[in-house]
Amino acid sequence: MSALDRFTRLLQDVTEWRRLLAAFAAGALSALGFAPLDLFPFLLIGFALLVLLLDGVAVKPRPVRNGAATAWSFGFGQFMVGMHWIFYPFLVDPIHHAWQIPFVALLFPGGLALFMALAGAVTMLLWREGPARILVFAICYGVTEWLRGHVLTGLPWNLPAYGWGASLPVMQSGAVVGAYGLTLLTVLFGASLADVARRRWIMPAVMTGVFVLLWAAGATRLALATEDSVAGVQLRLVQPNIPQDEKYKRRFVLRNWSRLVELTMRKAPVTPTVIIWPEAAPPFLLQQAPEAVDQIGIMLGPKRTLVTGNQRMVATNRDNSEFFNSLFVFGRGGQLTAIYDKFHLVPFGEYMPMTGLATALGFTKLVDFPGSFAAGDGPHTLDIPGAPAAGPLICYEILFPGAVIGDTRPGWLINVTDDSWFGPWAGPRQHLLTAQFRAIEEGLPVARAANTGISAVIDPYGRQIATLDLDKMGIVDAALPQALTATIYAQFGDVGFLLLLIFCAVAAWVVPAKRA
Repeated sequence: MSALDRFTRLLQDVTEWRRLLAAFAAGALSALGFAPLDLFPFLLIGFALLVLLLDGVAVKPRPVRNGAATAWSFGFGQFMVGMHWIFYPFLVDPIHHAWQIPFVALLFPGGLALFMALAGAVTMLLWREGPARILVFAICYGVTEWLRGHVLTGLPWNLPAYGWGASLPVMQSGAVVGAYGLTLLTVLFGASLADVARRRWIMPAVMTGVFVLLWAAGATRLALATEDSVAGVQLRLVQPNIPQDEKYKRRFVLRNWSRLVELTMRKAPVTPTVIIWPEAAPPFLLQQAPEAVDQIGIMLGPKRTLVTGNQRMVATNRDNSEFFNSLFVFGRGGQLTAIYDKFHLVPFGEYMPMTGLATALGFTKLVDFPGSFAAGDGPHTLDIPGAPAAGPLICYEILFPGAVIGDTRPGWLINVTDDSWFGPWAGPRQHLLTAQFRAIEEGLPVARAANTGISAVIDPYGRQIATLDLDKMGIVDAALPQALTATIYAQFGDVGFLLLLIFCAVAAWVVPAKRA
């Protein structure tokens, strides 16, 4: 018996608690495939190990219950390692929020892993031996990842598709099948590698061939890509690099505002026509600071435009107001030409779900604003003076495939964000990768202004044209890349994903079951 055979037998014969521990380790290993490490082979291996563990579950009592527990443990390991940055927001104001970290460490990855548990349970219900089990597993996992992106407002962070961050050619397939379609194919590829342990080569060979073709097609697309830009539009992204715990303290307000102004007014070989500040960049409400708005008018003059994130207050009656996380567009002379209100709010960050229970337990919102933010009615397309119309997205709104464009297709996407909430390493790089993927899916360039980085101008092929890295103060000056005609994904959304699911379901039905 070879070492591979012994390892496979060990995975299939482990007792229940050891199986859960092995699944947790496989999930943690798979997380190394995501940014910033981008070690995608580990993501594939993680899925293969999970299938081998489920092989053992299938021949033992209570397969549905144990399949759910095994897949949940895998998801718990993947989310705990891949999204470890979730602890950082609770350290911005440690006196009030640090005590919540142990609860978050269990509830956040554990809650997301419930989707994986559902995938494991349904996989066991529909289990068929042989290659068919690979297809069944991929279908169930792919559907639950789609659910994770939609249920309870959704959180499609670190979809398996993003494991290809190291391969821009493979990511080009997002223009056809989107993130969920590539997720399904990625899970199918990784799961197929479980057959290598059984000396079955057809499924691994087929999926290897599929991804070789995806890479070749993507490489060809990039080789033929143009670098056209919009005439007369020069962007400036301002990255003030202000620590989150210093943004609104009274003694730093003047410094923070002066930094925005100084970076905006820096000389450049080509004068910028559109300036973009990050999410919540001004350290006060512009509505209540007419002097600041006057200064914006002087900075802009007659030919420039400013797009900035800022909170917005609307009085609902004499005693109450509601707040929006908004984006303002200032045209010539500082004239306010458009306002966009964030519609996809962050749970526990911008609003409190189950407010009564959360308050009773002592949980409070991470963003220090009275009450919860109100939600806008987006997405929208805004007119930008001196530039094509743009699709505004505030912070994590850019996470959601197929939900970033309003009724009118824009010429580009503007993503303002404050990734200082996400820590100094993994979180901001994972967030940037989603912006690249949205650009590919929609065939639209993205201008991304981040408070502490990473700010970047991204072309519609997902290439970073100009960028400023994490924890650096400065500016990004670049031309605005030209948008492509609407991609297949932009026209039909997740229809490609649905067709792949149907194909896999038919294949799983046709492929004969085989004994182990």
